[in-house]
Amino acid sequence: MASAAAASVILLIMVNFLAYSLPWRWDLTKAKQHTLSKSAGELLGGLKQDVQLTAFYAGVPPKYLSDLFQEFKRNSKGRIKPEIIDPIVQIGYAAQFGGVISANENKVIVRSQGGQGARRDVDFTNKILSEELLINAIISVTRKERTVCFLTGHSEYDMLDKKTSGLSQLAGLLSDNNIMSKKLMLGVKGEIPADCNVLVIAGPHVPLTVKEDGLIGEYLKKGGDALFLIENVIVTTPDKPLTWQEKQGNPSLNGILNDWGIKIGDDIVVDLSNHVGSDAGSPATKNYIPHPSLAEGLDYTFYIRPRSISELEGRRTSLKLAPIVFTASKEASWGETDRTLQIKFDSDADVPGPVPIAYVVFEPKEKEESSDTRIIVFTDADFLTNAFIGQYSNAKLGLNVFNWLSEADYRVFMSEKEISVTRLDLTSKQKRMVAVVLLLIIFLIIASGIAVWVRQIE
Repeated sequence: MASAAAASVILLIMVNFLAYSLPWRWDLTKAKQHTLSKSAGELLGGLKQDVQLTAFYAGVPPKYLSDLFQEFKRNSKGRIKPEIIDPIVQIGYAAQFGGVISANENKVIVRSQGGQGARRDVDFTNKILSEELLINAIISVTRKERTVCFLTGHSEYDMLDKKTSGLSQLAGLLSDNNIMSKKLMLGVKGEIPADCNVLVIAGPHVPLTVKEDGLIGEYLKKGGDALFLIENVIVTTPDKPLTWQEKQGNPSLNGILNDWGIKIGDDIVVDLSNHVGSDAGSPATKNYIPHPSLAEGLDYTFYIRPRSISELEGRRTSLKLAPIVFTASKEASWGETDRTLQIKFDSDADVPGPVPIAYVVFEPKEKEESSDTRIIVFTDADFLTNAFIGQYSNAKLGLNVFNWLSEADYRVFMSEKEISVTRLDLTSKQKRMVAVVLLLIIFLIIASGIAVWVRQIE
């Protein structure tokens, strides 16, 4: 009897140990309140310093709070140090945190480096303490704040615009990752601020001035980092020739980029076999450079009438260039130079597939005190606008790009509650696959019916 009891105790200990240490969970709650999102789990697992979570809650704390803290501790491998205290019962301990702690106030104080570093207070008096609120607080105390400057003055996409063509959702995602956004009117200011970690040129529709080109060129030569989002060329129909002004619209920015070894084409990249909706000029792809910081774990991304990118000969040998994103197919995609929508491959003029539509440029620092130059170029800005950033892996790729450009080595955080991962549409390739599967199912049903009928007549 004693041995059976001892065996039961040992078994219970082993089950609890495995339940805590192993990553497997079965959450039966409708809201999945006991399960952290994949993005939050990865971020917590990559923490490199201890973080203290001190929750003030008068009376018996709700079970969800202790469950949430336990999940944070488990996913961080012990880096998160949570505690829940009653500020009335433990008034002396609560006083160490400064200020007046009210019995009617619920808050969590988040501190880095075991409570000796930065601090962020999160109030959850009138709302449930969510995973996202905690993660954002942890990010703010464990990461150095970075700043991205969005160039304005050339009809660029606006970081504050909440309409479908705006970039407000992108700015919100950057803020969640402790990356602050601000506008830069370079023509007025006359310089790029020293605190600008990444310069963003988001789809200018009118050309930059020669002076602005020069200022951006100098910024890059001194080790500045930048993201170029080039707008598509203007297209027409055979009966309506483009004017000179229309041909100059949506500048390529080659005046800056040629000095960094790449050239933007005056074409439209099409993919007849893998695109979104019925528009062959909106290629969808999973064809990425195998880069762990930029492309790891990405699903499809898609682009609205992107241009081709090519490398220039005679570029300086210190430059390191690589395409990030290609079209999905080789034979059915190309860079179409006919801007009258006559889509037909011309081997003498068009760029054959797979076509690069995003490039990374890297130039190592020459001196110890100088900085590397990092440039990423996409020939489309629409994929990061409010209309499309929540589709496929567009948001994740965008965050990966800012993470790499700002020279940070942490994992990005993307709230699944804020960014929908629902599909905009099936790609043309996925539609064909679904059609084949449905036909096979119909065939199998018919075959099964025939087999049953044959057995019955026998």
